[in-house]
Amino acid sequence: MPLGFRSGRPEGPIPGPQLGELKEAVRRLLDLDEDIAVMIRQLACTEPGCPPLETVVAVLPMDGPARRWTLHRPAGQVTEGDLRAALLTDVHEGAHE
Repeated sequence: MPLGFRSGRPEGPIPGPQLGELKEAVRRLLDLDEDIAVMIRQLACTEPGCPPLETVVAVLPMDGPARRWTLHRPAGQVTEGDLRAALLTDVHEGAHE
């Protein structure tokens, strides 16, 4: 079941409690300290073949490069298993300069 799933909720901005659950799952899976920023955004994708909404996870340490992952589904459909599969691989999008 998706993290923070609330039945009957239309897709759109990520609800506050769900955002917190996603961030905590990212922190737990990556064993991050509290001083490392975790940002999660749900964005509309306009590229051909892309789902209408995707979820972007960014980890922004004080020292070192930022890391970013894109999950091709709305935040309301992201499970901890999805996060684990994305975050615990060596493949991430890296910092954008």
